[in-house]
Amino acid sequence: MMLTLADREEISRGLVELLEFKDIAVWIGRDASVVSREVTRHGGRDGYRAVDAERAAVAARSRPKPMAVDRCPQLLASVIEWLRRGWSPASIAGRVTCDHGGVRDACRVSHEAIYQWVYAQPVATLRRELVALRTGRTARRGPRPAPAPRIKEPRYLDERPAEVEGRAVPGHWEGDLVIGKAGKTAVATLVERTSRFLILVPLTGRDSLSVSEAIIAAVGPLPATLKQSLTWDCGSEMAMHKDVNATGLPVFFAHPHSPWERGSNENLNRIVREFLPKGVTIPSDPRYRAAIAAEINDRPRKLHAWRKPSEVFTELLKSDASTT
Repeated sequence: MMLTLADREEISRGLVELLEFKDIAVWIGRDASVVSREVTRHGGRDGYRAVDAERAAVAARSRPKPMAVDRCPQLLASVIEWLRRGWSPASIAGRVTCDHGGVRDACRVSHEAIYQWVYAQPVATLRRELVALRTGRTARRGPRPAPAPRIKEPRYLDERPAEVEGRAVPGHWEGDLVIGKAGKTAVATLVERTSRFLILVPLTGRDSLSVSEAIIAAVGPLPATLKQSLTWDCGSEMAMHKDVNATGLPVFFAHPHSPWERGSNENLNRIVREFLPKGVTIPSDPRYRAAIAAEINDRPRKLHAWRKPSEVFTELLKSDASTT
């Protein structure tokens, strides 16, 4: 089964999270060798881009290739004869190795290859040669409808208030997930853009319902002035973003494969990885998570004239309290 664009997006995301190939493979339900070949073929860990890999794969599939039935004259003759006699492609594929044992490898064919050969022939040629499937079909049935978008009606950064860019107005957040071993555990990270204050949000699962409920619970105690917006990546875990919007925290999405559009969050995630390195299980102990967040928020920052994010965020809270 070929990789889909959705699979490639998850691989790209796993690489950003610094996951091993085997962990990404568990995440998308594939073998680790499939992920390894995919990444190696399309730019390596540092250069892999899901959209570019998808385009290259489509281009490779679109190149004209000789059909399996046409590669062997003996096979072609047999397929035509047996189709005329009303044999099914499955029966033909099963019988081929019996009748062509001496050139078995050259003439081996699958029933799917026979279907593809029939559907590739002009209808007039099939009629002239008296070749037909027992079903009478001369073409595949219509394509399946395209899958529904993973995130319905997303609002991207282009719609985000202009004040967010300057970082002068507090209350604008960036968020993402930090994934644990084999993708089985995770924690959400929320970073306030002005103060760089970090909130580690415990998760019971990575599905959209669990993530949205956890985010709502985490930001619930904050004053309205510190809940101006949340910028997330395009992961399916935020598919229920409208539930978060309903609480007064509008959600905006970074463009696909553009982690730099959530720069504060990406930087903080690297620091979180100092405490929760790739390949470890995310601890469920809330005290441990709180200790990690407290340690990170207690580090002085040059951009704050060596004040700590915890101090800056406390000032924001006090400022809000004094104005209400």
